[in-house]
Amino acid sequence: MLASVLVASLPVAAAAPATGTPALMLANVYHPGIALQDYWVSEKYDGVRGFWDGEKLLTRGGERIMAPAWFTSGWPQEPIDGELWAGRGQFSKAVSTVRQQAADDAAWRAIRFMVFDMPAHPGVFTQRIPVLNGLVSRIGQPWVQAVPQFRVASHAELQRLLAKTVKLGGEGLMLHRGESLYKGVRSDDLLKVKTHEDTEARVVAHIPGKGKYTGMMGALLVEMPGSAGKPGPQFKLGTGFSDEQRQHPPSVGSTVTYRFRGLNDSGIPRFASFMRVREDAAPARP
Repeated sequence: MLASVLVASLPVAAAAPATGTPALMLANVYHPGIALQDYWVSEKYDGVRGFWDGEKLLTRGGERIMAPAWFTSGWPQEPIDGELWAGRGQFSKAVSTVRQQAADDAAWRAIRFMVFDMPAHPGVFTQRIPVLNGLVSRIGQPWVQAVPQFRVASHAELQRLLAKTVKLGGEGLMLHRGESLYKGVRSDDLLKVKTHEDTEARVVAHIPGKGKYTGMMGALLVEMPGSAGKPGPQFKLGTGFSDEQRQHPPSVGSTVTYRFRGLNDSGIPRFASFMRVREDAAPARP
C-alpha cells in the first residue's frame, strides 16, 4: 500500500545517546589553483568517521559507538581522529557494524580504525604526522593503522593517482595542508578529491511513484542547507535508488548523500543521484 510505503524508512539500529558533537576538522572540495606543494595526500576511506576522545569512541554526530572492549583496549587518553573502515567498497558493512547497539564481535574483527589526525596536538599537520605514527605504533594493534601520507608534484600526478585509486575500488583522495593546525571547522586546510561532487540534503517529503514505481516512492523532495537563517532550495531526487529503497525510502527528516555534476543557473544540482543515507546524522525535524 502506498500509504504504508510513504511512512516507511530505512532500518537504523538504536544508537547510544549523543554525548556532545565533537569539533572535527571538515573538508572542502578540491578546486583549481591549489598549491599542491603545501599539501600531504592520502586515500579517502569510505567508512564511518570515528573520534576517540580519550575515553570513548564517538561518531561525527556525537553518538557513542559501542565497540567491543578489546577494540579500544590500551588506546591513549589523548584524542585521535580517524575512519572506521571495512575495506574498499564495504561502506554498508562498516555502517551496519558501527551502528549496532550490541557489538557483533565477529563483525568488528573486519573493522580497521584508520587514524589520520591528533586533534589536541598543538603542532601543525606536518609535525603531527610522525607523532601520530609513533602513537599508533605504541598501540600495537593490527586493526589500528596510521593513514599513509605522501606528496605529489603536480595536478596531473594527482589525477593519475585519483584514477588509479578509484579503479582499485577506493572512494578518492584527501589533501591536508602541512602548515595547518587542527581546527574543528570546514576549510581549505582539508580537501577531498573525487571523480564526482557529492553533498548532503534533508528529506522533506516522499513523492509517489508512477508507472512501474506505482505504490512505491518515485522521488524524494529534499532541501539543501540554508544560510542566514533561511531554508535552502528544494529539489526532487529521483534516481540512484534500488527497488528496495523505493519500497522503504529514507525517512522524512533524515539526511541523505547524493552525487551531482555542478549546479544550474538557479543553484539546483545537475544530474543529482542518490548515494546513501548518512547514518551518523540524527534525524532533523521536518
